[in-house]
Amino acid sequence: MSFRFEDLQVWQKAIELDEQINQLTKKFPKDEVYVLTSQIKRAADSVVLNIAEGSTGQSKSVFKVFLSYSLRSAVEVVGCLFIGKKRGYIDDDLFRMLYTEYEILVRMITALKNSF
Repeated sequence: MSFRFEDLQVWQKAIELDEQINQLTKKFPKDEVYVLTSQIKRAADSVVLNIAEGSTGQSKSVFKVFLSYSLRSAVEVVGCLFIGKKRGYIDDDLFRMLYTEYEILVRMITALKNSF
């Protein structure tokens, strides 16, 4: 048995990016463990989890609420990327790649939300 969210392209994209963020944070300094590392990982996880939670056994209007939470968390990840870049933890190329991928994800979430 599979859950509905597993078939959603937006969820697949979100979980792929979640793993990229997880790998990225392994390179952050130890003094960021309880600050930026924790914040960006929680935000990236939140994108994935809100899509999953909202998709299962919910009405379309409730799913839209969860997609809104997911959207805000995706934007929070981008904000954290800016902080990581400013602090010198993320180089320009990686920043641009992740920024672009999160732009795509935000458009996907928005399109799904607007499809109801």
